[in-house]
Formats: sequence, structure tokens, C-alpha cells
Amino acid sequence: MSSFDQSGEAASIVSVTDKVKPVALGMAVTAVHYLGDRAVFVGTEESVAIVDAEGEISKVEVSGGGILSAVSDGSRILFGGDDGKVTALDRAGAVSVLVTDAKRRWIDNVAVHPDGAIAWSVGKTAFVRQPKGEEKSLEVPSTAGGLAFAPKGLRLAIAHYNGATLWFPNMAGEPEFLGWAGSHHAVTFSPDNKFLVTAMHEPALHGWRLADSRHMRMTGYPSRVKSMSWGSGGRFLATSGADMVILWPFVGKDGPMGKEPAMLAPMKAKVTAVACHPKQDILACGYEDGTVLMVRMQDGAEILVRRNETPPITAIGWNAAGTWLAFSDEGGEAGLLRL
Repeated sequence: MSSFDQSGEAASIVSVTDKVKPVALGMAVTAVHYLGDRAVFVGTEESVAIVDAEGEISKVEVSGGGILSAVSDGSRILFGGDDGKVTALDRAGAVSVLVTDAKRRWIDNVAVHPDGAIAWSVGKTAFVRQPKGEEKSLEVPSTAGGLAFAPKGLRLAIAHYNGATLWFPNMAGEPEFLGWAGSHHAVTFSPDNKFLVTAMHEPALHGWRLADSRHMRMTGYPSRVKSMSWGSGGRFLATSGADMVILWPFVGKDGPMGKEPAMLAPMKAKVTAVACHPKQDILACGYEDGTVLMVRMQDGAEILVRRNETPPITAIGWNAAGTWLAFSDEGGEAGLLRL
């Protein structure tokens, strides 16, 4: 564990805090995505802040109300809002309305597929629209807590109470139900398409091996897991929810079954956000005391990016090339680091 002196600076690890470009966003942020080399900080209400490499800020209104969800495929960012619309922001900064719910119900979750298909959920109903415009819907047993497209084929995972549903919109037949008692929220497929993992309302993850629906219990967290990120190649899943980064192994046909996770970058504060580097075995993590670290997965070596004694980190992310890191805290104070 790294020690901190009274100024908040780490005493025993390398620091790059002087290389971080500070950015005052002036708004609360829930997520950050990159479109090219521009960081897009997603606010809680109406707008995003687009920040270029020089730290110049452009505010763009993407919703007529609260922004409830946001997801990116690298070329555009999709937003679900409480105004009943799914909107998209492209690399040119243009906003388009993709979906308007007929009853203007809240769009709780959104997902985007590499081939251009999109998904969104309203209450218990999930919708999928493919690039040619075909729209299909499926009602699940309870309110959808999260959506995710599989990396291969057009298959959508819908997390909900007591499990998750796997749906092939283009195939006849009943969707596959993966059961596990409790409330399931965020959901993610492993990059190799072999596993599905959900974050639960209780302090735990749950997973299934898709070949045979075998369960994977991932417990022991002191608080809920609100951030998950797959490492390069999908060999690890990094998560928040503890006072260190929990790194689950997904090597081999059994994934984390019967294996202990690695535990990196312990602190006296809980991890609030994690983001794995897109190309290397490095991760960035933010804490509830405002600390931001970069950590090498192999040996746990740490680099201090931001000192503590600031509001909790709420968003952290890399650009596709892994050359820029962006983060923001609860108060809207953000930073950009060029590697």
C-alpha cells in the first residue's frame, strides 16, 4: 500500500500529477468517452462537455432532460434520457434523435453493436433496431437493469430481477433465461463471448459460462460494484466496490471459477471507477477521496495521477489508442493526461 504525506502526495510511488491538464467542467459528470482524441464528459442533465487536447471545452446539449445512460462504440455516443429519446453524438459534434418513445417514457438503458444496431429499454421492455431500420421488442420479467450486446452475432443480454435474459432478435424461439436470485444491474459479455457477468444490487457480481450456463459467484465486496472494465484481450475483469481494485481472471474455459482474484492498488478509500488500457496490461482507477492511479497488472506498480483530498472520482476513460487518459470528480473538476 502506498503511503501519503500530509500534502496528499504519494511518498513511495512515481507521480505524474504535474503533467495532468486540469479542466473545470462546472457540472457533475457520470461518464467519460472518447471520440477520436476528444474527451466527452457526460453530465447528469441535458449536456455533455467535449474537451480537446488543449483543454478547450465545448458544451453540447444532447437531451431535453436528465441523461440516464450513455454508451459509445468509438464513432458515436448514444444517450438515453428521461425525455423519452435516444440521441447520438458523432465525431463532428452533431446530435441526432434516433428514437422517440411514443409515450415519452424514460429510456433507462442503451447499448450499441459494432455493426450499428442499437438497443434501449423502457421499463420491462427492451428494443433492438438494426441499421436497416427493423425494430423488435421483448418484454422481460421485471424492469431492465442493464443491456449489452454480445461481441459476436446479434445477441442482446438484458439484466433484470432474478437473472438475465439472452435474446437473439433475428431468430425464432424463446429467449434463454439465466437465473440467479436478486436484482441484477449492469451487464457485460466477455470479449471472447464465453461468459456473461452482471453487477448486482447486493455487493457482488454474478456470472454464467454461456456454453453450459454454469454459475460463477464473485462475492466478498464491501459495497456495490458500479464500475467494470475488461483488460486487453479479455483476460481480466477489473471492478470497483472495494478499497482496492479487484481483478478477476478470465483465462481458460472456466474463467474465475475456483480462482481467487488479484487485488491491486489498496488505499484507505474505496475504488469508484476503473478503466483498463485498450492495448496494454495497465489500468486506471479513481477513488472516493479523489485519488487517481495508473497500475500495472503484472506486478501492481503504481503511478500517481491525481492526489487525494478532492471529491470522489465519478468517471475515467482512455481513448482508443491508449494515449490519453481522462477523468472527472463529483464536483466537475476534470483532468487530461497524455501518455
